[in-house]
Amino acid sequence: RFLIYAIAAVSLDLILGYGALVSFGHAAFFGLGGYVIGIVAFHTADGSGLFGWAGTGQALILWPLAVATCALAGLVIGFLSLRTSGVQFIMITLAFGQMLYFLLVGLMVYGGDDGLAIKRRNTLPGLDLRDASTYYYVCTALLIAWVYLCRRIVGSRFGMALRSLKQNRRRSVALGYAPLRYQLTAFTVSAAGTGLAGVLWANYALFVSPDMTAWQKSGELMAMVILGGMGSIFGPILGACAFIGLEQVLTAWTEHWMLVMGPVLVLIVLFGKRGLYGLLVPEREHG
Repeated sequence: RFLIYAIAAVSLDLILGYGALVSFGHAAFFGLGGYVIGIVAFHTADGSGLFGWAGTGQALILWPLAVATCALAGLVIGFLSLRTSGVQFIMITLAFGQMLYFLLVGLMVYGGDDGLAIKRRNTLPGLDLRDASTYYYVCTALLIAWVYLCRRIVGSRFGMALRSLKQNRRRSVALGYAPLRYQLTAFTVSAAGTGLAGVLWANYALFVSPDMTAWQKSGELMAMVILGGMGSIFGPILGACAFIGLEQVLTAWTEHWMLVMGPVLVLIVLFGKRGLYGLLVPEREHG
């Protein structure tokens, strides 16, 4: 869970921390990635096929397909959402997320509100993903690869331009940067990464449900980024571990665990503006 949510949090930080794009519907890509796995598994198991395709359980086919689907959805949603800014951008991303949520609730063939069970994990040549340890190391490798890619993106000229648009949009435009091009690319990459996390979650839990796309899940991802430290890449990883760790500890104590988590987030926002990562790393090394 730490590793999977860390991938989603790092992906969201790419636009939230470096692009100042507050997406409150990013869980849509998390759920979409999971549902691609679940729907293909459903049709493969009953032999009904999907659009004339018999289906497959091969991860090398399904995982890129799911990530590409999320990237395409991110491209479309981002293109429409980035026509707005500020509160309007927050609300339109929330609206898209809720649209997908209610669409999945209405798909009774795939379980509707009850969700969809997956019989077995996807397969990778030479690896037994049914083994918990093996699957753990696959998730670890994918997190490392994704963090490396995001670090390269942030450190590139593209990343510098994205941060420039965040800090002073008018000056960046005057210098010749096209905001839509940079922000849309970042949004699409972020959607793909969040979709990858959804793919891994579907294989981990062997279950997908519309709750994966709900606005509450988007709020959790955002809380992880804020808790760990926005604009730091490694901060969201710490945030994901802290959030899920506190959740597991507090839920064993009370079902109203958010009553404790809420004040913790408020205190960090007020007194530790760079999150947990900022408390561990000097400011000059931040980002």
